[in-house]
Amino acid sequence: MVQETWTAVDDYFDGLLVGEDEALRRAAADSEAAGLPPHQVAPNQGKLLHLLARIRGARTILEIGTLGGYSTIWLARALPAGGRLVTLEVDARCAEVAAANVARAGLDHLVDIRHGRALDLLPGLTDGPFDLVFIDADKPSNPQYLEWALRLTRPGSVIIGDNVVREGAVVDADSSDPRVQGVHRFTELIAEHPKLTATALQTVGSKGYDGLVMALVTE
Repeated sequence: MVQETWTAVDDYFDGLLVGEDEALRRAAADSEAAGLPPHQVAPNQGKLLHLLARIRGARTILEIGTLGGYSTIWLARALPAGGRLVTLEVDARCAEVAAANVARAGLDHLVDIRHGRALDLLPGLTDGPFDLVFIDADKPSNPQYLEWALRLTRPGSVIIGDNVVREGAVVDADSSDPRVQGVHRFTELIAEHPKLTATALQTVGSKGYDGLVMALVTE
């Protein structure tokens, strides 16, 4: 299989099942036009986040890593009236683009974009406990993000970590890549934690070969 096939299959299912609308397409396009890195989730992955938040019945969501707000829009659309999504973004330009994209989608009343280093902002969060946490920021900090996610959630909450397969590099225990090392430790901590049950999924598609970890807080 090749990248062209993965992308074509994504396009097929996206056209049938995902329903990416103008606000989402504009969010992706404006992020690209602003020169942001093309790291946002694919449309079908955004829909997966949306469905997981709805299945969970999430009223409060924490997102670590906003980028241009594409995944933020998917997650915020899963919230009920009175719900709240807090998203943390270290890059001022990303936060600015995300704010415009979220506002155009009509979701700024649900979304609180906070600019700064996540590890500096997390200790001051008083919005929890969160029903769902989506971790999609710098991978070397994933172990610390997990620690904070556990502090800011409760039994029944869902924690999702993105980009954990690293095109297969995750199986290289001797990797010197700090991103792979961060994913390794993140996954090990989840596996060792007595109050988490989890799984991981490999994915192929328009975003290449990667995957995600999903964990349930059990007590």
